[in-house]
Parts: sequence; C-alpha cells; structure tokens
Amino acid sequence: MHGQIKGRQNRKRQSAVTSGRKLFLKTEGLDMRTSYALRFRDVLQIHTDELGPTASEAELAIVRRAATLIVQLEQMEAKFAVEDASPTALESYQRLANSMRRLLESVGLKRRPRDVTPSLHEYLASKSKPRREVLTIDHEDDD
Repeated sequence: MHGQIKGRQNRKRQSAVTSGRKLFLKTEGLDMRTSYALRFRDVLQIHTDELGPTASEAELAIVRRAATLIVQLEQMEAKFAVEDASPTALESYQRLANSMRRLLESVGLKRRPRDVTPSLHEYLASKSKPRREVLTIDHEDDD
C-alpha cells in the first residue's frame, strides 16, 4: 500500500543508510577502510550514542553533519601542523568550527563550567609553601 503513515512503513523498503546497513548512499569507489571513513564512523557513533536511543531523525541528521565537519576540521589541523595555514585556510577552518559548534549546540552540547576550586589538601599545601619576599628598591638620587 503506497502513501502509508510514517511509523507504519514497510521495513523492507528502507534505504541501506536508513536501516544502518551502509554509511553512505553511494559507495561506489569508496573504501570504508580509509582513515577518513573510519574516523567519520567512529565520531558518528560516539555522538549518536550520546544522544541515546530516543534521538529523532532530525537529531541524527544534525549529528551526521557535525561528524563530517569534525573529521574535516581534524584533517585541516593535521595540515596546519605540517605547514603554515594561509589566511583563506584559517577562515575556512573558523567557519567550519563555528558551524560545527552550532550544530552540536542544537542537539544539546552545553558549555560546562570547570570547577577550579582547589581541594582542601591543595589549598593547605599552597599556604604551607614559604612565600617569597618581594624586594623593593628605592631609586634615590645620590646627590
């Protein structure tokens, strides 16, 4: 029966990507053993797992786009480590990084403040260290 309501679809008619059998629609000439493909799969899996089993298709699509940007940014960082980045490359990097952040924020990435309060042991240890005296030198004229 055609035009069925979503959720009542015939599972046999899903694409290989939808069912999870493939990572990409067109895989002709694509070696899934490349560093890019392996890293993409890993990043996608990590972020998909973080969303949990109740993730919507929209959230999964956003995470997929973010995974693409993450891997691309990592490749750019590797190039920057070898040679100086051109202003154009740095601008592209910045745009990709900002886009990635916005995508991840839209699926729940939150900034978590880091607790910088020292433990009691660290605080007491810092107080027991001998303090260095600061010497002040007066520069008086020797007239």
